[in-house]
Amino acid sequence: MLIVLWEYDVRPGMDAAFEQLYGIQGDWAALFREHHGFVSTELLHADLPHRYLSIDRWESESAYDAFLTNANARYAQIDARGDLLTIDERRIGRFFEC
Repeated sequence: MLIVLWEYDVRPGMDAAFEQLYGIQGDWAALFREHHGFVSTELLHADLPHRYLSIDRWESESAYDAFLTNANARYAQIDARGDLLTIDERRIGRFFEC
């Protein structure tokens, strides 16, 4: 299983909109669910103001890479909306379940 971790610094006052877009019922999760190999997503709020972590699980690295290739246009649209809500975002990395 592949796990992809992202960390976000959300603009003050945008937490609710961010949670709606990135949460398990949000547009990101809806897009993920359309693609083979998607397992789950989680959104965690840190103990620091406006800081979040997302955890996306895919059956394999190849399933995730196929998603990135096939969803390119919609990915870019949703990502642009997310950019308006965040100060910074960092992909922490791709991790493999042991």
